[in-house]
Amino acid sequence: MQGQQPIIVLREGAKDMKGRGAQLNNIAAAKAVAEAVRSTLGPKGMDKMLVDGMGDVVITNDGATILKEIDIEHPAAKMVVEVAKTQDNECGDGTTSAVVLAGELLKKAEDLIEHNVHPTVIANGYRLASIEAINILNKLGIKVSPTDGKALKSVAMTAMTGKSIGTEKVYLADITVKAVKAVAQKSGSKYVVDIDNIKIEKKTGGNVSDSELIEGIILDKEKVHPRMPSSVKNAKIALIDSALEIKKTEVDAKIQITDPTQLQAFLDEEEKTLKKKVDLIKKSGANVVFCQKGVDDLVQHYLAKENIFTIRRIKKSDMEKLSMATGGHVVTNLEDIKKSDLGIAGMVEERKVADSDMTFVTGCKDAKSVSILIRGATEHVIDESDRALHDALKVVAVAVEDGMVIPGGGSAEIELSMGLTKFGTKIGGREQLAIEAYAKATEIIPWTLAENAGLDSIDILIKLRSEHEGKKMKTAGINVDNGKVVDMKKLNIIEPLRVKTQAIESATEVANMILRIDDVIAGKKMAGGPPGGAGGMPPGMGGMGGMDF
Repeated sequence: MQGQQPIIVLREGAKDMKGRGAQLNNIAAAKAVAEAVRSTLGPKGMDKMLVDGMGDVVITNDGATILKEIDIEHPAAKMVVEVAKTQDNECGDGTTSAVVLAGELLKKAEDLIEHNVHPTVIANGYRLASIEAINILNKLGIKVSPTDGKALKSVAMTAMTGKSIGTEKVYLADITVKAVKAVAQKSGSKYVVDIDNIKIEKKTGGNVSDSELIEGIILDKEKVHPRMPSSVKNAKIALIDSALEIKKTEVDAKIQITDPTQLQAFLDEEEKTLKKKVDLIKKSGANVVFCQKGVDDLVQHYLAKENIFTIRRIKKSDMEKLSMATGGHVVTNLEDIKKSDLGIAGMVEERKVADSDMTFVTGCKDAKSVSILIRGATEHVIDESDRALHDALKVVAVAVEDGMVIPGGGSAEIELSMGLTKFGTKIGGREQLAIEAYAKATEIIPWTLAENAGLDSIDILIKLRSEHEGKKMKTAGINVDNGKVVDMKKLNIIEPLRVKTQAIESATEVANMILRIDDVIAGKKMAGGPPGGAGGMPPGMGGMGGMDF
């Protein structure tokens, strides 16, 4: 500084890490996240037991769930967790694959940085490789009809393979395909599937095989009055989202009564008002009422006298599903209720499931919303079944929407590896090094599948390469049950094309984002910690040197 006063830019206590040190620190954090879930990949993947601060236990091998439950602090590691969230939202499956691929891309990039290849060059090479990878995957895609139940069932079974409910996957795959077909709606030449229209209810007891698909809606509610009928055939359902009770005034009001007869008149008027509500419902022809708000005791009494089955305090989302299933319209003002607003169902009945009463709305004609009741011996089994079913529903929905599937078992990744290696020679320059590193990184998927199955990964990769290169069998993948390399298409191991393309895009984007960071500036952590843990230096930076999970 030639004797001048030094210029202090950062606040005292702030830390700054520049250049290669910052890059390697971020890469190490991302690799650690990938390593945390790597052993769960594939049909033979292991489970993780996660125990939170309250002592609650989650046992799963679902990548998105694991990363959501782990309390990750390192900012770069959090970016990798976002990959899993995106993959889960878009495809429902392939979360572990996307994270493992992102970790391997960064591992290969680390080697190139050590050999003085600039991160910008690596990021550019990775970008070119990802574009070519999508092209290769699109060529490998196989068209599937949205009405092809056999293919869709194979997609569902592939997604559920390796989950703890694997023994019941054939039965659950059937339920999955029927549920998705029920809620699929044609839009032009394509189909649109909103799996939020599939309601999932969980009840402990029985086995997973006792789970069932209800072509209608299940409500974890019971009738409001014991004298109401327990079942109603040919139900005409009124869906009401206003309270069946006396409205409270918006302002502070006071009623002064000076005579006992005035009090009786007041009570009579209140009763008359409530009776009128029941009369309006009866006049519409409804014999079942589903109310989103409260139902007054007196209204319950009158409804019971009229043999009208009633449930109260139903969630708004359930009211929307009931509307879609029964074809009824949700009514706010009882004065406006007409016969055409009523929903139709073959049967509305109260059934005892495990230790609670539930209401089943079944026999809905052309229901656009259905329910699945999941059973299982313990809470952990039910929760894992729910996660497996969510993955299966999402991948079948994606397959119906896109109409494209691709063989699994590591076959697509080997094709990517070989195709990208050839592509790299055309590009040349330093980008070729990055493209070849990308090609090598894609092999982590078949490598890990073999490793988790207790097989020799090197032998399996050699066999896979010889099948793809020599015999030109593009659909050859690993059968982890016997360690042989076989045709995945014949084994019906298929998954939606979008699962692979989304994993490639997400993993590449996060790898490139982390590679381009060359300076990490962390402010001094506030004393006592700010509300919500915001601001200050992230604990995971560990003095910019360590990583905390």
